[in-house]
This record gives sequence, C-alpha cells and structure tokens, in this order.
Amino acid sequence: MKPILFNTEMVRAILDGRKTVTRRVIHIPNYGYFMTEPPRVVSRYQTGDILYVRETYSKDVGRYMYKANYIDNEKFYRDGKEVSIKWHPSIHMPREAARLFLRVLRVRAERLQEITGAECVREGIPQESLKEVGEAFTVGQYFDLWDSTVKPADLPHYGWDANPWVWVIDFERISRDEALKEESK
Repeated sequence: MKPILFNTEMVRAILDGRKTVTRRVIHIPNYGYFMTEPPRVVSRYQTGDILYVRETYSKDVGRYMYKANYIDNEKFYRDGKEVSIKWHPSIHMPREAARLFLRVLRVRAERLQEITGAECVREGIPQESLKEVGEAFTVGQYFDLWDSTVKPADLPHYGWDANPWVWVIDFERISRDEALKEESK
C-alpha cells in the first residue's frame, strides 16, 4: 500500500464521487522540458496498486478529524468554550489515520495541456461548468486549480504554461476492508 497526497478540496471531490483521476508531474533529473516524446521512466504508481489518501487531519481526544469534513471558518467547542483545532499537513498523516483508499486502474503519460473538458470533470472540476460554459472554461478552471498547487518558484517548470509531462492516474475508491484484504495477498 502506497500513500498519495491530496489537498482538502480534492479530498472533498473524492468523497463526493466527482474525482476519479489525478495528474502528477513526472520528475526526472536533467529533464528536458521541451521533450516531444514521453520520458522513459516508470511511474511510482502502477495498475492494481492500492493507495491510501493522506489529507489534512487532527487527532483530538483519541479520534481523528479531517479538515475536508468542515468548512474553513467553522468554530469548534468543548465544554461550551470555543477551541481551536490544530490541523496537521497531509504529508504527516500516519497510515493508521487514513479513511480513503484507492485502487489504481490505469497509468499513462501525457502533456498536461492535453487534458479535455471531460477529464477536467473527472479531476473534480464541477460538471456544471462543462455543460453551461463549455470546454475552454472548464479547462481554464483546471488550469487555475493546477497552478494553485504548484509552488510559485516551480511554476516555470511545472506550471500550466510549462506544459510538463504528467502521469495520469485513473482510480476507483475502495473500502478500508477491501484495501487491507488486497494488501494481505
């Protein structure tokens, strides 16, 4: 079982059943950014792999809480007094805290800007945008989402305009029991 990170917005999309694919930059030392052919490297994720989702979390009074379950300005109370929740970044989430498990269905390489409107919807962009305003607007929403996840200093290499090679990872959500059963095989 391998970990995979998702931000809060994308965790919500997985929980809602809207997100069934993710794109991850193909990192290669001395990578030529203007390569016309896919790089000859192997993806970290392979068809059939079981992944556990790392997400922003908190552990309080012996239980895990997940930021995706709450609105950003939600207030929390204990014994009638407002308390603040200490959220921990997804990168630090232990496997035992995972509640979302995914089975990799397919992995392929493509340039980021090859994404279609339908694929943007599978990435978690609301379906309504494709129906109401068309493919260009939907891809534009994904472009904004993509660049929001890239560090500003990395935008020239990994941002939308750089059009990097990415792994396209199709997945399905499975139960914890199914994930643990698969792992024990």
